[in-house]
Amino acid sequence: MPCEGCTERDNVSTGATMEFLLLGFSELLRLRVLLFLVFLIVHLVTLAGNMMIFMAVVMEPSRPPMLFFLCQLSAIELCYTLVIVPKALLSLAAVDGSTISLPGCAAQMHLFVALGGAECFLLAAMSYDRYVAICQPLRYAAVMSEGLCLRLALICGLGAFAVALGLTVAVFRLPFCRSRRINHFFCDVPAVLHLACTQSYTPELLLLAACVLLLLLPFLLILASYVCIAVALFRVTSAVGMGKAFSTCISHLAITSLHYGCGTFIYIRPKSSYSPARDKVVSLVYTTVTPLMYPLIYSLRNKEIRGILRKMLWRKKIAQVN
Repeated sequence: MPCEGCTERDNVSTGATMEFLLLGFSELLRLRVLLFLVFLIVHLVTLAGNMMIFMAVVMEPSRPPMLFFLCQLSAIELCYTLVIVPKALLSLAAVDGSTISLPGCAAQMHLFVALGGAECFLLAAMSYDRYVAICQPLRYAAVMSEGLCLRLALICGLGAFAVALGLTVAVFRLPFCRSRRINHFFCDVPAVLHLACTQSYTPELLLLAACVLLLLLPFLLILASYVCIAVALFRVTSAVGMGKAFSTCISHLAITSLHYGCGTFIYIRPKSSYSPARDKVVSLVYTTVTPLMYPLIYSLRNKEIRGILRKMLWRKKIAQVN
């Protein structure tokens, strides 16, 4: 039984015509223009950086596994920002926020969760690649074959897509209150759940189950990989060898810390501690700043990426001269 003051959605037409209002940063009216320009510049730089890495790796004839996974990561970040930031820019352009249909909200939530989950699984696959490279260097080429990399990438995408679909369907089967005002700049799961007219703990349990599959499981795999790497490094007596091994992991560790730090703060907590203002700030970092940091971290720390980018720029320069 839906509670009093909830919206009934017993047929397809009602769900199709139902709309939510994304409030965005409507409380910061005086800063809307500044926020819009900052969002736009960061969005364009993020797209350019990830696109440059993606094209550089794609154009490289011989791609080691880490570059293959990095190409997948850049593709995910490109989709990630395109799913979230354009609607956020529209909410900043409108004084009272922007509307989004129920199917549009569900699609945005599903893509956001699926891409974020795929990134978690991909980070786990990258940690396994680092484990094999450091702990089993002689078998690296045989273990990390092209077929295995393709299978891992496929499992990452399909697994995250399936979990995100289940969570999205469960969320949008709930009755929603009549206000339908989402105090956020996109259809994030906690913000939409906050509108649900239900006293049951089932929605929180569903979100917790999705977090276990998309956040906790990959994190445990990453932790296991780095425990094995740490044990292997304790046996290394050469400071040069230890430094080289550490340098191959530092970029991945930095990205994993950024991704899991924000994701854990937003999703692994009870509904009672929900704070719209705080969540919007953390989500702002999660959806705009971290995708911008990824290409910077890898282009600065990864020698292969720097070499590929130099070759790409050199070819462009030669083409312009000719």
